[in-house]
Amino acid sequence: MTTSRTNTRIREFRLPDLGEGLTESEIVQWHVAEGDTVELNQIIADVETAKAVVELPSPYAGVVVRLHEAAGTVVDVGAPIVSFDVEAGPDLPTAPSAPDQAVSEEEAARDEPAPAKREPNLVGYGAAVEKGGRPQRRSRGLSAAGTPQPAAAALPAASPAAAAPSVAAGTAQHRERPRSTPPVRKLARDLGIPLDSLTGTGPGALITRADVLAALAGAPSSVAPTVVQDRPEALPSPTPPTQPGARETRTPIRGVRKHTAAAMVASAFTAPHATEFLTIDVTPTMELLAELKASRAFEGTRITPLTVVAKAVCIAIARNPSLNSSWDEPAQEIVQYADVNLGIAAATPRGLLVPNIKAAQALTLKGLAQALGSLTETARAGRTAPADLAGGTVSITNIGVFGIDAGTPILNPGEAAILAMGAVRSMPWEYRGEIALRSVMTLSLSFDHRLVDGEQGSRFLADVGTILRNPAMVLTMV
Repeated sequence: MTTSRTNTRIREFRLPDLGEGLTESEIVQWHVAEGDTVELNQIIADVETAKAVVELPSPYAGVVVRLHEAAGTVVDVGAPIVSFDVEAGPDLPTAPSAPDQAVSEEEAARDEPAPAKREPNLVGYGAAVEKGGRPQRRSRGLSAAGTPQPAAAALPAASPAAAAPSVAAGTAQHRERPRSTPPVRKLARDLGIPLDSLTGTGPGALITRADVLAALAGAPSSVAPTVVQDRPEALPSPTPPTQPGARETRTPIRGVRKHTAAAMVASAFTAPHATEFLTIDVTPTMELLAELKASRAFEGTRITPLTVVAKAVCIAIARNPSLNSSWDEPAQEIVQYADVNLGIAAATPRGLLVPNIKAAQALTLKGLAQALGSLTETARAGRTAPADLAGGTVSITNIGVFGIDAGTPILNPGEAAILAMGAVRSMPWEYRGEIALRSVMTLSLSFDHRLVDGEQGSRFLADVGTILRNPAMVLTMV
């Protein structure tokens, strides 16, 4: 079949990495259809990463000839999601049929004079497309289980008796190291999971972080299967998902929930957590908040106990900088940060997010209150930008809003500390030698014991408590 390409040029747009090395994203909604004419940087889709919903702009001006994936599909980074006819005019009535398009893309690849370059767009760089539209990989020989890979299909057929020695020899000679990325190899090494025992579910049998975590949780699908021939009785018989009368709901693990699970497991098994508690009388802080709310300087600004705790954390970190650091395992270095990028754990309909306020230590109390309001509102609307979710150095989680007093929070990966603030309760308390009804709060501090010694963690927690117990003590700390 011959297809004319006089004035057409098909460009394939592959899903870019939308932030911090994420490996996949879900297409929430398409804003265009096949045959639509689009402009450069026009929003064509809403894409949900493991952290946020991102608007995806078009990297080309032209006509949409094919949507490779439907809404609701989880797509790997680097996979094609849409093809454009970049030289077609706005009068093109419809997209080409599937056979015509396939020929056009094939011929377009042959006509390219040079390898394609990485194309910049508003959300990063698309994967470079090699000639032919797909990267060529060398054959990976045989898997650890002795199963021929697709490349072996090109070999001439042989009798079973003759093929057996060949398979055995190939297993011994061509077995290669399992394919994975350096962070995944490190995670597997830290968790004590041999990569050659896993079967990759990523593109080209790539072993992903999810495969490693599934093996840790004991999921049978993450372990390399053993080939059993002529013994169907050895395979487990399928069981129905539910028995008659049973009630259960199954929800696919994806998006924010998938990312949160992987992050919490990685944090719990890599950073040695230590947690300390401090219960304090915060009556003076509550009285200060009442005065500020009545002040004209704070008119129209929502100020809460979280605002004061956030400011106290910034001041205490200046006196205890080890809590604003991270552990660089490959470089074997401790990285200490000058800016406090303060993460605030936010419960959203999509799950837990921890956006952060950049350089929070430079903000006034009012500026901090406004930043907190904007941050939480954006997070709950599901429109937090990937940049606001990256680069945090220390976090606060407000479990008090749920009526909880204390807990043992898990560190946000890459951070040295997280402070949980409990509910403010009216309780009998010793005050000036007598029993009085006071406002009391419990603080729970978890820290990475590789980075923070017990003394440093205790001094930090004591400083935060001192400020909340008597805000005037700030004058002695700055």
